[in-house]
Amino acid sequence: MKCSARLVAGLVLIALISVATPSIAHHSFAMFDRSRTLLLQGTVKEVQWANPHTWIQLVVSGEDGTNLAEWSIEAGSPNMMVRQGWSSQTLKTGDKISLQAHPMLDGRQIASLVSVTLPDGRVLGSGGEPPPQSTAQP
Repeated sequence: MKCSARLVAGLVLIALISVATPSIAHHSFAMFDRSRTLLLQGTVKEVQWANPHTWIQLVVSGEDGTNLAEWSIEAGSPNMMVRQGWSSQTLKTGDKISLQAHPMLDGRQIASLVSVTLPDGRVLGSGGEPPPQSTAQP
């Protein structure tokens, strides 16, 4: 009996460790420069409404209409976004939006969403922080 009790306890311990591992693996937002906030204006190319994070692909155009860059914008989980007033239909391909985001520290065209100004003028956030006032261009 003692052997089977130890075996069960060991299996339970292994199960608990394997369940906890995904939460340990979740990344932080340390790769984003939270001291800088970019104002990006462009056209929504795609929205990936999925866990663990929602992503917005934004094509940023120059004043002459030429495409300058495509940015990947990381937002909160769908659950967090819903609590901020979003739905999976809030942004659609082709929408013209402006957004504020913290850029990657390494300069890649990836950023962490702070807020979005929708085509109808509504402003929605992505997390717990208020939208910053900085409007630095990329």
